[in-house]
Amino acid sequence: MASTNDHQAPDPQVEPRSTAPRRYSAAYKAKILAEYETLDKQDKGALLRREGLYPSLITNWRQQRAKGAEAALAAPSGRQKADPREKKIARLKSQVAWLENELGKARTVIEVQGKLSALLDQLATDSATRNGETT
Repeated sequence: MASTNDHQAPDPQVEPRSTAPRRYSAAYKAKILAEYETLDKQDKGALLRREGLYPSLITNWRQQRAKGAEAALAAPSGRQKADPREKKIARLKSQVAWLENELGKARTVIEVQGKLSALLDQLATDSATRNGETT
């Protein structure tokens, strides 16, 4: 019988696996699918074993690729339609700029009118003083 002291240490070449689900990038999926589809049945199995993948993953990735292609083909071409809110914001900004410009003009006119009024008052006062009139 074997004694309890016969336990061997684990092989240091074995790497522990993570317990979290594996995540695969889109580039990795595309690379594996492209390679998988060029192989015969025996080599496909070797690829899956080498990469630690299951055939169901290949099926899922093919479906994802097909959905992605369908979505890309179904997407409208050209520029995307502008958001109505963005159009309204742009229109309101334009209107604000126009109104600010008009306000600036109105302020200039009021300032000139004030100066003209003061000048006319001064001329009227000077004219009355010259004519001998007093106010």
